[in-house]
Amino acid sequence: MAGVMEGFPPSPDNLVTLANWRTAPYCAWAFHHVREILPTAEIAHDPSGVRALARGEGTLERVSVVTADGRRLSQAQVLQETDTDGLVVLHKGRVIAEHYANGMTAPAPHILMSVSKSMLGLLAGVPEVRKVLDPERPVTDLVPEVGNGPYAGISIRHLLDMRAGLHYDENYLTTSGPIIAYRKAMGWNPMQPGDPHTDTRGFLATLDVPTDAHGGRMNYVSPGTDLLGWAIERAMSRRYADVFSDLIWKPIGAAWPASITVDRGGTPRTAGGMNVATADLARVGLMMTEGGAVGGRQVVPEAWIHDLETGGDRAAWDSGTLAEYYPGAPMAYRAKWYVDRGPLGPLLFGMGIHGQNLFVDRRLGLVIAKVSSQAVPLDKARMALTMRWVDAVRAHVA
Repeated sequence: MAGVMEGFPPSPDNLVTLANWRTAPYCAWAFHHVREILPTAEIAHDPSGVRALARGEGTLERVSVVTADGRRLSQAQVLQETDTDGLVVLHKGRVIAEHYANGMTAPAPHILMSVSKSMLGLLAGVPEVRKVLDPERPVTDLVPEVGNGPYAGISIRHLLDMRAGLHYDENYLTTSGPIIAYRKAMGWNPMQPGDPHTDTRGFLATLDVPTDAHGGRMNYVSPGTDLLGWAIERAMSRRYADVFSDLIWKPIGAAWPASITVDRGGTPRTAGGMNVATADLARVGLMMTEGGAVGGRQVVPEAWIHDLETGGDRAAWDSGTLAEYYPGAPMAYRAKWYVDRGPLGPLLFGMGIHGQNLFVDRRLGLVIAKVSSQAVPLDKARMALTMRWVDAVRAHVA
């Protein structure tokens, strides 16, 4: 990242722009400066209700990992090889590891990419939201604007579990097709001459792709999560950022405000646009390890978190579009969360492209918040190394 955004002004070669912000080396700066590139809506915290995180006595300095090619890496080497920008590890509520690189600092908000989906998955379980967002309700009840499109017949649950039968190519490296129109509509890609000046909701309402039967295999389609964000705003009659602030962000005791990217019409990118400090991401996981409660207040029902661990369909995962990235793992996907039901016990995690993760082992009281700036959106080698390291940490604290 040397030279990126250095100089007054930076040279054209070192300037982060809307056209290059998700590519290396620019992403190592851009991913924790998103508010300087894209419009965002603030997710307010409560400065008077910050949850303090005490320091633990243990450390992870002796944790090492043997890679697939036989190399033994120290924790520091793992963090470097996986392009880690920020790391906070909690064990039983105490910080046992913290690390920042690439100019990242403790209060800096880092983009979560699709861990933003997992945040929506928690919000969907909060009673105030769930009473107006029944998982079995057709999404078109709340958003009739898309009723004649491919989303007809899809339930809230289908969208939560990524089991809508949409034919949509979630290829992050392609240069054409609906995903490019989607990125332009949400403001993540620059417009080109002749492009229609639509926004996210306009894109969703006009998306025209074939469909299969819904409720089948796990089928990863990001626009479905943005549709859920629209449904939540419609059901709650409030901005998503404000709903999330009041029902999740303030109650967990976040130390800093978060934000979420918005398009030209103010629509939030709930599928991937949330930006948070690493320790605050860990505070979300801490709430989950403590049964969904913080300071005597039930933030997310414990039954909803338990369902994340037990409710996903293994067969749907095994035949789904992301199983190849976790070969052989006994996994499922439920309400925007992955669960690995391996021999160490259930591991809940959120995963976002370019190396964003929140891992939660409720049995061990272990939380790992890890944000990164990997060059490749879905890097199998770095994903596998991260999972090996997480297993080593779990074994160490156990």
